[in-house]
Amino acid sequence: MADKKLKITETVLRDAHQSLIATRMTTEEMLPIVPAMDKIGYNAVECWGGATFDACLRFLKEDPWDRLRKLKAGFKNTPLQMLFRGQNILGYKPYADDVVEYFVQKSVANGIDVVRIFDCLNDLRNLETAVKATVKEGGHAQVALSYTLGDAYTLDYWMKKAKGIEEMGANSICIKDMSGLLIPKAATELVSALKSATDLPIEIHTHYTSGVASMTLMKAVEAGADIIDTAISPFALGTSQPATEVMVEAFKDTPYDTGLDLDKLAEIAEYFAPIRQKYIDNGRLDPKVLGVNIKTLMYQVPGGMLSNLIGQLKEQGKSDKLQEVLEEVPRVRKDLGEPPLVTPSSQIVGTQAVFNVLMGERYKVVTDQTKDLLLGKYGKTEKPFNPEVVEKALGDRKSEAISCRAADLIEPQLPEMEKAVAPYKQQDEDTLSYALFPQVAVEYFKYRQAQQTKMDAKLADSENGAYPV
Repeated sequence: MADKKLKITETVLRDAHQSLIATRMTTEEMLPIVPAMDKIGYNAVECWGGATFDACLRFLKEDPWDRLRKLKAGFKNTPLQMLFRGQNILGYKPYADDVVEYFVQKSVANGIDVVRIFDCLNDLRNLETAVKATVKEGGHAQVALSYTLGDAYTLDYWMKKAKGIEEMGANSICIKDMSGLLIPKAATELVSALKSATDLPIEIHTHYTSGVASMTLMKAVEAGADIIDTAISPFALGTSQPATEVMVEAFKDTPYDTGLDLDKLAEIAEYFAPIRQKYIDNGRLDPKVLGVNIKTLMYQVPGGMLSNLIGQLKEQGKSDKLQEVLEEVPRVRKDLGEPPLVTPSSQIVGTQAVFNVLMGERYKVVTDQTKDLLLGKYGKTEKPFNPEVVEKALGDRKSEAISCRAADLIEPQLPEMEKAVAPYKQQDEDTLSYALFPQVAVEYFKYRQAQQTKMDAKLADSENGAYPV
């Protein structure tokens, strides 16, 4: 067998801290280590998209576009990667094509090289606009298939999806195992099947939640996977990814040797160790997310979804109901067409399961998002819905169900967004921040303006001799 150099995508600047500390790492914490990371030789550094955009605006009072530009200025040799939720962009509902296209255009213009695009239902119709826009802008369009288990998800299913992705014009395929459900034997079978179905490079993204991720990556690579996602050790394991240094060492002197320098990686780890400690000390990094949670395999609940469920029950003073809710999740998932559990379908299924348990009657209260899913507004599920649940949840609204792509029914949205953001707009990208998170963006814009006013006042005072310059 010819040697095949394995490529590594580093997740510490996006998914690793999203998974472990709810996406709270600041740009200021990232920038000092960027020059050293740029010398490693990563396939890409995932640093944007997912929940980073929302967290920047909402919690960190940072401009996500400014973060991207600063990272791009530092990463001179390494491609930057983002996670993009298909027609939902980085939000939780479908947007019109004009918003999707403009978001892709601005993401690439501000520094993104690889756009990883996924849909929570693996409905390829919800990926096409983003894929075409990425290719048009000269970016690398990678389609991520949300991995899940169930009767419908056979090897044939994954192979058909892979062929569809290739025909769509994407540049590579990622298996996105958000819950840590992909076990080693299944990884061998899946990668082998995909390799027989497509010539596109295959990347594997998994989480350590269930404890098998490193073994899964080993088997996936031996079966032909081209790229794996890992996180530098201080932000690895638990609900994050396997550790970069460990995987580099594991493949050393094998046909898949990454060629990455362990001493240089140790320098990166050394930098992030005190940042990890800071988040342990302030309570943001909860030891609960660092262990192995075998319930993941039993109930197919991703780490982020599990913490959401715990939080929802705690708010209601019903923490003792967690086990009942975990047992209800697979039942709700089956009722709702067996979707993969990833944003936003994980929130829809999880919240509905909580209501079903707390109300003491299933579907006594049905959330608007559950109704929208049953109406086809998120796309097509692989399995049909439970007709009794459809009847109870929708009643007379059943006739409103759609079978077309939801975005086909959404009129262009940018002109309205432009009007609404005009009083606050300082850059083109502000329109997109507003489009995704209107209230949060406006709060941030007001904060930004107040900060600038303070700075201007300070500057004026210093010019008038009020401060020593």
